[in-house]
Amino acid sequence: MTLLSSVHINTRRLRRRHRGHLVPIAFAAVIATGAIALVAYLLWPTWEPIKSDDPARLPVSVGATLFNVPTQAVRMKVQRHSGPQERVDLSFAYPSLDAAGAPKHASAETAEAAVQPIDRIFLSIAAHHDTLAPDVRVRTIYPRYLEKASTQGDDGMTLRAFRDGTPYSSEDLFAAGAPAMVARCTRDAATPGMCLSERRIDGADLTFRFPRSWLAQWRDVAGAMDRLTAQLRGPR
Repeated sequence: MTLLSSVHINTRRLRRRHRGHLVPIAFAAVIATGAIALVAYLLWPTWEPIKSDDPARLPVSVGATLFNVPTQAVRMKVQRHSGPQERVDLSFAYPSLDAAGAPKHASAETAEAAVQPIDRIFLSIAAHHDTLAPDVRVRTIYPRYLEKASTQGDDGMTLRAFRDGTPYSSEDLFAAGAPAMVARCTRDAATPGMCLSERRIDGADLTFRFPRSWLAQWRDVAGAMDRLTAQLRGPR
């Protein structure tokens, strides 16, 4: 009997000791929980979210070259993000150079009405990966395929046709010196002729595309390309 009483007393003592150890642990847990709640409350954002899908401009790196791209000018949704990209395709209203966004696709019912003069200048910015520079191509590659004869326009622009059977057949090369401009253009056929003009900026090549008919005011087009290039690079 005495042995059983002794065991019972020892058991109660162990239980009291165990409860005595739990009290400070529980107290510390309560303090820690309160501290976490206080920090969360202080750091929780209290401002209203900006009701805008995209920022006005995106800092985009193409070929390790930084460009500030108007969000609404990006033609493909998958390219509407900041950071490094291999290529970005843009479009701008001409002559205002406002961000034009993606062109609308015509349905079969509106196909006839959709045949309208193009009022946009398209621009692709792509990493060149040390390929042949556009100005070097003009000096060393194009002359191999051009006709010998050239036509000098009254507006200061020279036209030389590419020979048939060459990689650039059915195209013409336009060049001017003041301001400097070079454009390779397809000829008008079932669809209006289009021109492309290229330039290299550090690690990226800029390719502008516009209707051939705009060459009637080629100085305005050259100025527009210069302004777009300056706006996209921003202050340096």
